[in-house]
Amino acid sequence: MKALVLQKGRICLESAYPEPVPLAGEGVIKVRLAGICSTDLELLAGYMEFSGVPGHEFVGTVESSGRPELLGKRVVGEINCACGVCSECTAGRSTHCPKRTVLGILRRDGALAEKLSLPEKNLHAVPDAISDEEAVFVEPVAAALEILEQVHVRPTQTVYVIGDGKLGLIASQVLRLTGCRLTSIGKHPRKLNLLQTQGMRTARLDQAPSERADIVVECTGNRSGFELARSLVRPRGVLVLKSTFKEEGGIETTPLVIEEITIVGSRCGPFPPAISLLEQKLIDVKSLITAAFPLSRGLQAFEKASEPESLKVLLRME
Repeated sequence: MKALVLQKGRICLESAYPEPVPLAGEGVIKVRLAGICSTDLELLAGYMEFSGVPGHEFVGTVESSGRPELLGKRVVGEINCACGVCSECTAGRSTHCPKRTVLGILRRDGALAEKLSLPEKNLHAVPDAISDEEAVFVEPVAAALEILEQVHVRPTQTVYVIGDGKLGLIASQVLRLTGCRLTSIGKHPRKLNLLQTQGMRTARLDQAPSERADIVVECTGNRSGFELARSLVRPRGVLVLKSTFKEEGGIETTPLVIEEITIVGSRCGPFPPAISLLEQKLIDVKSLITAAFPLSRGLQAFEKASEPESLKVLLRME
């Protein structure tokens, strides 16, 4: 099959890459559409030292499965593939299974290829009301919803989202549903305007609010974003970290201790409510699509995704 393959910091298009061989309980999905995520760009920079097919945002059609009811269905898939029997799995923390593989990130080929394999229990049918272009966003919408799984956000609280990339814009839309006093802070006027057109409050990085917030969500993908987020959270406030990036250097923890800041690491989230939000059109994701390329132009797609003004770049499997 055709696939984009990452090895030693280089990505190339292979036309005869081995098709996935499913394990017991897994299905093979023919990918229809996939998204290039900021994590994929970090993998290219050396994050996780990953080799293989990247990509974890996708919608596809089930080609083979031990469950006949799944065959031919349009699906999205949770990316963590757990063992199911370890102490983390039996305690309900399967996303932290020490034996897990992660689609396109950790010891499992991902979605930037014509086919992929995933456990059947990870698959979720996509309602007809959700287009392929919207379905690709189920995984990042679920990641944004994880914030609400971890932190009780009240309508009376002041909340800042730092970062106007894809995840920051989605997180802002999800948090807005709580009724909190929300401000989204970024550096790209065009991206912030996508939120302004929805009636949301925004601010430029160089004009960040002077008031410190009850909750600050860091989505910048860089160290300076963390420093800004830390400076904007009030004493005994909550700092939610969504960024993953490859960058050396330590973090000054003394201010966090003195101000008794609660730090919440936040990663993958629940798919069913993400699908529901997209089906009800409560989250606008189509405006986040910058461009779409065929898989054969995957290298150009990565170049486009790397541009500062780009948001979501999609790959169509033809």
